[in-house]
Amino acid sequence: MANIKSAIKRIDVTKKQTLRNKTIKTGIKTSIRKFEDALENGNVDEARELLRTVDKKMKKAASKNIIHKNAAARKMSRLSKKLGMAN
Repeated sequence: MANIKSAIKRIDVTKKQTLRNKTIKTGIKTSIRKFEDALENGNVDEARELLRTVDKKMKKAASKNIIHKNAAARKMSRLSKKLGMAN
């Protein structure tokens, strides 16, 4: 455990940031799962709407450096490709 006051504060801040990042990443994964389930069930219109929400969440996370912008772009590209094949 840290003894210096600023180090203790940094530990607390890091814990809060980690929790926030984890919830955002989990939300993205849940949205992706819903999108893939919709595609699997043949609901193309619903999948299209879900893809929009996934895109929004990914871009927001990338802009806040929660995930890398290229990783977000790569995942969106793959999901869009899946949607294109379903049509």
